[in-house]
Amino acid sequence: MDVLGHLGSGFAAALTPTNLLMALLGSLLGTLVGVLPGLGPTAAIAILFPLTTVLQPVPAIIMLAGIYYGAMYGGSTTAILLNIPGEVASVPTCLDGYPMAQQGRGGVALGISAIGSFFAGTLGVVALTFFAPFLADQALRFGPPEYFGLMVLAFTVIASLSGGSLVKGFAMAFLGYFVSLIGLGPSTAEPRFTFGWTLLMSGVDLIALVVGLFAISEVFLGLEEARVAIAEKIRNVFPSWADLRQASPAILRGTGIGFVLGLLPGCAPGVTVFLAYDAEKKLSKRPERFGKGAIEGVASPESANNATSSAGFIPLMALGIP
Repeated sequence: MDVLGHLGSGFAAALTPTNLLMALLGSLLGTLVGVLPGLGPTAAIAILFPLTTVLQPVPAIIMLAGIYYGAMYGGSTTAILLNIPGEVASVPTCLDGYPMAQQGRGGVALGISAIGSFFAGTLGVVALTFFAPFLADQALRFGPPEYFGLMVLAFTVIASLSGGSLVKGFAMAFLGYFVSLIGLGPSTAEPRFTFGWTLLMSGVDLIALVVGLFAISEVFLGLEEARVAIAEKIRNVFPSWADLRQASPAILRGTGIGFVLGLLPGCAPGVTVFLAYDAEKKLSKRPERFGKGAIEGVASPESANNATSSAGFIPLMALGIP
């Protein structure tokens, strides 16, 4: 009953015209910033945070949450329409979202992305409301052996997503591992592979690296060959019932994977989206469709993305651990 009482008090505080306006404004601003490649939710909050300094605590938190969720969703727009992810978590969306846009189904891809994001975010908020203390306690039991197992699972994802070239996949994985070593060591604070550059002391920015690689590859491909243009203008963003039936299991699975892993401190959406995409590909009866415009390849990672964002508030609110 205490939970319901606190929930009622929260609704009474949040459902005022001013706070609803802050939620709407934050979502719109976050989406606008999230659409810009390379920024993402962290940069969106950093850019728009000064707007909240003149507000009371409750509307300020509501506006910041709206900015965060809006930016998380906004990154999928350029991923689907331009094959350039707005952030790291939107990379798997490019794999099937852009082929759907080339086939004239860009609006459907955007619609499925929005539906999956809404469902996963709503479910995450409900779980945050009722199960935050219990789930936070269970997340803290996740120790070094479990994190090691998660890293091993990540290597299996690399093997799965490499297609027919396993050597190239692992070569890129180890190259990424080498890039992650650049900067100051976490234990000794000794510079590693900085070559005397102070700019590299904090390491290589992952968002800038990933977005740059995708954008540059698109430029070179566009110069090298004639690209397939998007077949039609985006007129309808509402998926058909057949699309919804096809995408619903992927939305549920992506939500589950993103929410469970999002409870772990430090497990960002950039990790869970790849795991969700790989799981969906393995469970599909026709895995060869993935990478060619499979609607499940958009629904699952986008759901995992927002479920992870919602679940991340549980250790944050309950334990103060982001």
